[in-house]
Parts: sequence; structure tokens; C-alpha cells
Amino acid sequence: MYESRSQKPISHASFVHRLVVHGLWATALLVGSLAVGVAGYVGFEGLSWVDAFLNAAMLLGGMGPVNPPQSFGGKLFAGLFALYAGLVFIVTAALVFAPLLHRLMHHFHWDEKI
Repeated sequence: MYESRSQKPISHASFVHRLVVHGLWATALLVGSLAVGVAGYVGFEGLSWVDAFLNAAMLLGGMGPVNPPQSFGGKLFAGLFALYAGLVFIVTAALVFAPLLHRLMHHFHWDEKI
């Protein structure tokens, strides 16, 4: 996917394009996850769209839900969504930082075996 240590680094314009593409993938993942969270809170807990958005956004942001779930299905959904949200946070960070870290490692030839 990326250039190897023996290859010349890509141009600045190509690197910016790579950052934009990774940012778009990260944004798509977050928007899709937020949509699933909102739909789950509306369906399982009967929250309004605004309250469901708030709860899903807070879970995806790592803060936790605002309205504690009341139903069995809502509690199960909130727990599974919280676990999923933690993974989404890690994947999003990896998507955003991978090109930057690769460029830095490529610049300093850090992939050499020590």
C-alpha cells in the first residue's frame, strides 16, 4: 500500500491526497457508526432522534451514555455499542495517523532491524 524503504518518498501533493483519502475513510466510519448508534437507541430505547444522537455521539467520543438504558434490549445494545465504539476509536486513530507515522518512519528509515 505504501512505498517501501528502498523507494523514494511520494511527492507532497500525493501525500496530502493520501491524508485526505484516509480522513475520508475515517469520517465515513464515524458517520456510519453514528447512524447505527442513533438507529439502535431510537429502536431499542424509543429515544427521540436528538437524544439518540447525543447518546451515540457520547459513546463514540468515549464519554458514555447520557440516558441510561431502561429496557433489556437497550442495555444489551448500549453495551455492545460501547465495545464497538472503543474499537472504532482505535481504528479511526490508526486511519488518521498511519500515513503520518509511515512518512516519519520512511524519512528516518526506522523500519531497519535493530
